[in-house]
Amino acid sequence: MTRVSREFSNTMQKEAVSADVIFASSRFPNYKIGANNQIVDAKEDPKVLTMKEVVARETALLLEQQKRLSVRDLASKFEKGLAAAAKLSEEAKLREAASLEKHVLLRKLRDALESLKGRVAGRNKDDVEEAVAMVEALAAQLTQREGELLQEKTEVKKLANFLKQASEDAKKLVDEERAHARAEIESARAAVQRVEEALQEQEQMSRASGKQDLEELMKEVQEARRIKMLHQPSKVMDMEHELRALRIQLAEKSKHSLLLQKELARSKRVEENLSHIYELDGAETLGSYLRIKPCSDIAPELSQCSIQWYRISSEGGKKEHILGASKSVYAPEPFDVGRILQVEITYDDHLIVLTTTGPIDPAAGLGNYVEALVRKHDVEFNVVVTQMNGADHPSESIHVLHVGKMRMKLCKGKTTIAKEYYSSSMQLCGVRGGGNAAAQALFWQAKKGFSVVLAFESERERNAAIMLARRFSFDCNITLAGPDGGSSIGTK
Repeated sequence: MTRVSREFSNTMQKEAVSADVIFASSRFPNYKIGANNQIVDAKEDPKVLTMKEVVARETALLLEQQKRLSVRDLASKFEKGLAAAAKLSEEAKLREAASLEKHVLLRKLRDALESLKGRVAGRNKDDVEEAVAMVEALAAQLTQREGELLQEKTEVKKLANFLKQASEDAKKLVDEERAHARAEIESARAAVQRVEEALQEQEQMSRASGKQDLEELMKEVQEARRIKMLHQPSKVMDMEHELRALRIQLAEKSKHSLLLQKELARSKRVEENLSHIYELDGAETLGSYLRIKPCSDIAPELSQCSIQWYRISSEGGKKEHILGASKSVYAPEPFDVGRILQVEITYDDHLIVLTTTGPIDPAAGLGNYVEALVRKHDVEFNVVVTQMNGADHPSESIHVLHVGKMRMKLCKGKTTIAKEYYSSSMQLCGVRGGGNAAAQALFWQAKKGFSVVLAFESERERNAAIMLARRFSFDCNITLAGPDGGSSIGTK
């Protein structure tokens, strides 16, 4: 067959590699019939190979031919390259059309600015002249880009022509190699067929002579075993005793297995009963709260259980740990909208998992309300400080929380309690726990060492403040989240 080199140039270089089938001799092997009708090889030439060696040698040669580089694969690669070049040519045409449209637009813009230049005076005229200079600079850049595109288009055309010529040459090579390969395959098949016929004849003759000897040998072995068992009856008795002991052990194991299956079924029934002793009570919407509610008399006290809430992404199933959410009540915050909430209850090594029926729904009208507040530079909310730095705050006086585009500020009258710009150390989220009032409260860590829990007048005000602060902080390239930062702990 013909092997094509991997380095391509304007002319395809071919290297002829001989892979013809080679036999040990130019004629079919000769055999002689010896004594007892056995086949004996003729020892005329000591260099003549045996039939098995000839078969192994020809098989190795065929495998080597199969491993060579396929010209058909090469032609396929050329066709793929030609298609890619055609695609690049189409993209160049589209860029040329877009460049022409840009020229027309720039020309119209320049004419409009020139007409406007004659109508204005003073500072406006300077601005118009500066705009005209910018348009001319853009036109120059566009012209330079067009030159580069023309050069790219020329190179693409050259590449397409080269790949087209190479594809045609490869197709010709494929046709030639296919004809050569068919001729070689036919000759190889004929040689293999001759070898197989000779092997079958030899195998049939050896099988006929060896089958009779094998039957006689098996009869002798069986007779010897029978005589040996008659002279050694004690071994038979020992085997019977061993079988009886094994049957007894098997019966005991079966009884033990039945007991284990009954105990396993009993434990499964207990777990199924435990999974139905609690349920989630409350609306699954932003602005409400969810409560773990016992629904059976055998339900243990929640104060004796370990509780942990999680949020699960509805798309990828990613499970996120909500740090601090370890109470029987949890109020969803804006970050939970579109996600499924899950709570795990642990009691006496039993795990009970409760999940919301679907993702948390957004509050009605909250989005429009927040969009209206975004237009303001500073938004004020009336709040009450319930905790400060983790300790209860006895005063119930009204404070004002300012949510601005660059910072947040907490004031009491004219006194500023906290004023911080948005930063990576700032944290903001809904209160995780706290009873029925959790839906109206949020946790704000202005900086390290200062944190407060603020209670709002309504759930709508609390959620609007969280969404507004996160919106403004995002514009400052800061992401406001809770203490956990929305990190995932695994997958569901």
